[in-house]
Amino acid sequence: MEFRQIEYFLAVVENDGINGAATALGVAQPTVSQALRSLERELSVQLFHRIGRGMVLTAAGHSLIGPSRQILRDVAGVEELLTSHSAEVTGRLDLMVFPALATGPIIDLVARFRRAHPKATVRFGDLRSEGDSASVIRDGHCEFVVAHLPLENGLGLEVIELGEQEYWLAYPPGTELPPGPVELASLPSIPMVFVPRGGGILSDEIDREMRRQGAAPRIAAVTDHREARPPMVLAGIGGSLLERSVAESVRDIAVVRPCEPTFTRTVALAFDPMTLSKAGRAFVDLVRSSTDQP
Repeated sequence: MEFRQIEYFLAVVENDGINGAATALGVAQPTVSQALRSLERELSVQLFHRIGRGMVLTAAGHSLIGPSRQILRDVAGVEELLTSHSAEVTGRLDLMVFPALATGPIIDLVARFRRAHPKATVRFGDLRSEGDSASVIRDGHCEFVVAHLPLENGLGLEVIELGEQEYWLAYPPGTELPPGPVELASLPSIPMVFVPRGGGILSDEIDREMRRQGAAPRIAAVTDHREARPPMVLAGIGGSLLERSVAESVRDIAVVRPCEPTFTRTVALAFDPMTLSKAGRAFVDLVRSSTDQP
């Protein structure tokens, strides 16, 4: 196995196919295809399903992503050791971020990092489930995760709190509501879109509070796909509790109100301090100085 093959494999994953990978790498498409097939022969596994002109990762391909990214970081670490006399930060910063948190503080921090270290690059990946926060770090998929606290199975990981995220109510366009916060106990008779019970700490907390106050909202839809809630609200299916940043992004179309009582979750940056790259250590220093945490 050659380092170049690993690099090409990840380029295909991150650029949605051979065409995008070839463009990103500055090489011809046949070069990427040949490297992939050579890697598959050497590993004796199929990494992609070839479907028409598209490529879909196999289970073996998925399992190779984390170790491959770790290999790239390890090689970068060796290069850093050989150039340790230089204070310049290069390499790549690998973050995976829960979609609802991919705005606000983390964007500002990444922007500051890039201004301070223009030769370093950033991969801003999508964390589909917060329950995977610890495993994606330990399996090498990324150096950092941005997620809500508490982290499941987060023993050994370090966290830096980035602030709190409040949850607001969003209703379909044209919904008539009085100004000010909407009390949970007296939700309007508008059907609601919910995450299923047991779908997370916040959804369980909301469910308990509704039961305590005797609130029984009409249910229009239950969805495991959190990112589907804003489109459902805008389509008129029902109202929903959304992360404040998400709710405010649709307030020009939807009817958005604070909720009473207020629901908040702490947002944090999580990482393994023993495996950080030079770029990772620089990012931690920047985050600590920005949040006044030791």
